[in-house]
Amino acid sequence: MNTPSPRHFVSHAWQPIARLLDALQHPAALLARLYIAQVFFLSGLTKLRDWDTTLLLFTEEYRVPLLPPGLAAVMGTAGELVLPVLLLLGLGGRFAALGLSVVNIVAVLSLSEIAPAAYQLHLTWGALLAALALFGPSHWSLDHAWWRRHPPAPR
Repeated sequence: MNTPSPRHFVSHAWQPIARLLDALQHPAALLARLYIAQVFFLSGLTKLRDWDTTLLLFTEEYRVPLLPPGLAAVMGTAGELVLPVLLLLGLGGRFAALGLSVVNIVAVLSLSEIAPAAYQLHLTWGALLAALALFGPSHWSLDHAWWRRHPPAPR
């Protein structure tokens, strides 16, 4: 009579957990997209609602490298309003994640002082954006629906 090995036991016990984690990948990616989209979109709305203050902040407090303050304000606000919508829909999901990563990095670099808690939030957003850029927006996205209907031509 063969006694199952510890490796067999671990493998057998792990399979249902692995299947559950695999099943949660798509909802987790959607939740990450929803969270990140909300954070950046609301920030863009805040900038848009009080444009005079936004211009003042980009002129006096934010030090965006290489761009004049007015252009930086327009580009940052536009990025915070357009890219989250794309990310949420999963339309150009990797492009949107990379674009928001740039917005996130510039936000951190342009502040002369940043509170540790705020810095930690930016790191969290950066990690989520990196995962979405690396792995894509998942099957629950317009990107996936598009490529399923229009597969790329073979090389």
